Amino acid sequence: MDFKQIEAFISVAKHKSFSKAANFIFLSQPTISSHILSLEKELNVQLFDRNSKEVNLTPAGKCFFD
Repeated sequence: MDFKQIEAFISVAKHKSFSKAANFIFLSQPTISSHILSLEKELNVQLFDRNSKEVNLTPAGKCFFD
């Protein structure tokens, strides 16, 4: 786990969007997605519900955010 992954996670959680989060921290959307996927693999848990139009935290994601 590194700072960039945590920064990406917090930004997506606050903006509820991968693309808005990317714009906010001056990275590309694919880079944000890669950081989140790496973090999820490392933690072995899904942090975001990507099924809706808006990205929401899963219960595990809420726990990690806190």
